[in-house]
Amino acid sequence: MIPATFKNIIFDLGGVIINIDYQKTIDAFKKLSQAGATIEFNQKNQSALFDELETGRISNAAFREKVREHYHLDATDEEIDAAWNAMLLDIPAERIELLRQLRKNHKLFLLSNTNAIHLIAFNKIVHESHGMPALDELFDKCYYSHLVDDRKPNASVFEKILAENNLEREETLFVDDSIQHIESAEKIGIKTLHLAPPLTINQAFADAV
Repeated sequence: MIPATFKNIIFDLGGVIINIDYQKTIDAFKKLSQAGATIEFNQKNQSALFDELETGRISNAAFREKVREHYHLDATDEEIDAAWNAMLLDIPAERIELLRQLRKNHKLFLLSNTNAIHLIAFNKIVHESHGMPALDELFDKCYYSHLVDDRKPNASVFEKILAENNLEREETLFVDDSIQHIESAEKIGIKTLHLAPPLTINQAFADAV
């Protein structure tokens, strides 16, 4: 399915490499809320509070306090983190192996709209399930939104990856499960693969390794 002309592949994380269930976090926060409030967070839309966390504009502590205030939570830091991380599920072993095989002949990059709390959590999953210290070792470079002060679908974050790594856009493939991110990459000339469920990266790249 994937042409051999691509030398570089930029992968999304959630829903592409790690399985995600946004409803688990929504349900977890609702249980902690005295008012039974529902958080505004899903694949396509989220409140400004979560945008601020994903771009590093607020600290973890400030995020927790704002969550408590906005959603009427009577919860400890640990309970808030557990609820926020509830959406992070597993990373199947076959996806880890695929990335290792692809890296033999491609430059691999990770581009994720994420945050400091999730970064700790998914690296713990990687360590406990696959014996790796961090997900970063599978890629030439990782771009986490809260660390680079930019996020998808901004064209600037794609341009940053191209420029910093001397990548030709026609030789670069971007893989994501969110159509708004795919459309943004396409507008600046990057080739894309919309990984719409139930398609997995192992199916999409079956003939590429």
